[in-house]
Amino acid sequence: MKGFNPEDFQILIVDGTNNNFQSILPMLEKMGYEIAFAHNERQMLEAVEKKQPDLIWIDLANQKVDGLKIGRILNNNPEHCQIPLIFLTANREQEALIETFDRGIVDSLNKPLEELEALTCIKTHLKLKRNRDEMQKAYTELEKLVNTDPLTEVANRRALLLFGEREFERARRYRQSFSVLTIDIDRFKQINDTYGHDIGDRVLIYMTQIVTKSLRKADCFGRFGGEEFLAFLPQTLEDRAFQVAERIRNRIAKASLKVEEKIVTITVSIGIASYYPDDDSLDTILKRADLALYEAKERGRNQTIANIPVERSQLNLNEPLRIKGRSSSLPQNQQNNS
Repeated sequence: MKGFNPEDFQILIVDGTNNNFQSILPMLEKMGYEIAFAHNERQMLEAVEKKQPDLIWIDLANQKVDGLKIGRILNNNPEHCQIPLIFLTANREQEALIETFDRGIVDSLNKPLEELEALTCIKTHLKLKRNRDEMQKAYTELEKLVNTDPLTEVANRRALLLFGEREFERARRYRQSFSVLTIDIDRFKQINDTYGHDIGDRVLIYMTQIVTKSLRKADCFGRFGGEEFLAFLPQTLEDRAFQVAERIRNRIAKASLKVEEKIVTITVSIGIASYYPDDDSLDTILKRADLALYEAKERGRNQTIANIPVERSQLNLNEPLRIKGRSSSLPQNQQNNS
């Protein structure tokens, strides 16, 4: 465990006069704490946003700051709720103290300040906060490892399926749309055989970078296995999903990767399937997307195929994308056969 070093921490003191903290300030500064000051509510909120202090110390008697209101604001903000908030108060009434704790306050010190008590209180809460921060960081890193493909650093199969299941349940409950793209690199085995697996890995990484830049933050893109990838597009119908898929396919086909004085170009085949009210599971949608991908491969690769259930397509024969297996591809002379 890392040793406690006061120089690693910043304390924000909120006091209209600075008088109530004069007795303890020299000792805090001598120990190495970085001290910042705010005299009113506006200054305090600005300091919290800009400086991200490790602890906030408020004089409850400060007429320019509603301490209970500040406690509530910070406690309701995910970015600031972990900052320890300590009140300096002359009020020892039990009900008043309980009320402050209900507002996110973690501790209270009474006037006049006792130096040892104050220093101990500050150190205790700073150590607790540091431990929470380290645990949260470790949890975040572990979660990333569990949900991220180690090579491409996009979502792995587990994370994709979790996201897909959530979108499927949301679509059923709220009658929302969502679509899935299955993206597969054409003739990837040939790339590995020709250039080696190291170059094949670079191709995978390069492709994922292009796809990621082509999607929204709300979308979920990841590696499903080998050279096959999935992209879930929330609140997206087939028409829009087809446009997104075509943008991805065209960008990849026009891009090139320089490897050892050689230029490697690739293409992808993409299958599209969207949620329909009669779908009974996510797997049903994924199977349709796989069939669309298979058809794209059969038609010569470098294709986008939208798999629309026959019963629905028959009701919308005059609309774009309402025919089973609408496809699009680059002209033959632009297709890559590697």
